[in-house]
Amino acid sequence: MPELPEVEVVRRGLASWVRGRTITGVEILDARSVRRHAAGPEDLVGNLEGAVVTDVVRRGKFLWLPLVEEDHDGVPSLALMAHLGMSGQLLMEDSALPDEKHLKVRFSLSPAVDDAGAAMPSELRFVDQRIFGGVFLTDLVPTPDGAPGGLSETGLPLVAQEAAHIARDPLDPAFSFDDFYRRLRARRTGIKRALLDQGLVSGVGNIYADESLWAARMHFARPTDTMRRADALRLIEAAQDVMTRALDAGGTSFDSLYVNVNGASGYFSRSLNAYGREGEPCLRCASLGRNPLIRRDSFMNRSSYSCPVCQPWPRNGRW
Repeated sequence: MPELPEVEVVRRGLASWVRGRTITGVEILDARSVRRHAAGPEDLVGNLEGAVVTDVVRRGKFLWLPLVEEDHDGVPSLALMAHLGMSGQLLMEDSALPDEKHLKVRFSLSPAVDDAGAAMPSELRFVDQRIFGGVFLTDLVPTPDGAPGGLSETGLPLVAQEAAHIARDPLDPAFSFDDFYRRLRARRTGIKRALLDQGLVSGVGNIYADESLWAARMHFARPTDTMRRADALRLIEAAQDVMTRALDAGGTSFDSLYVNVNGASGYFSRSLNAYGREGEPCLRCASLGRNPLIRRDSFMNRSSYSCPVCQPWPRNGRW
């Protein structure tokens, strides 16, 4: 799955290209990519054609485009949700360019120009090789706390219904550490399992959980109910730092399928400290004259990477 920085890179790119533009046409080339729209392809097309995209919003790894009718400038109540799945891409292309091999849905957009006066690409294309992702319409509902539904340009207090159940992510300005810590302490599990719980904190996938724990010098099995406030704060700040650096670098793409709206892959994977480095020296300990090797443990049908010296196994550790 793409990680949070990948999705945020896509969000920022889309916002600069599609905000304020009208969807003038929708072509569905593979109905499997709209299977999550229960009312069917015709209903999806009928609702989208003539709608204006008012924003691009992200919460965790969820991404949606709020919509209003072309002659309506009020508060949006409907949104186009994009689920990227394992290989989904949202690409801005000119209509004159050939279709991608795995193009599934084409959205034609009204003409627009950028700040330099150059014509913007006329199509938003959903491309998906493995067909685990898709697009569908969803209702927008008020946020319980009255804060913006997620990262966006307009900051409306609305969230896509399908994303309303997940917590805010560490990069969300409305993220509450106090709420996170209170709920964390109430759990009896290992800290990495808690980090991967979207109901507690969203957007932290396997890669960034390992990187954040390494930066915080914390083992993945540390019991949540023993976490002191300072420890939890150090971990959240580590997560915010590592994801911000990944976002600045363009994401953490290990798979050439993960690209932003301009088709460029991320490259932060070159500077990972723990994830995927089994058998390599711990970069932090090596600077102190030690030479422990990063180890890999099986964890929740995945892998967890840590340093045995600066991330020691905790007493009463929980998986």
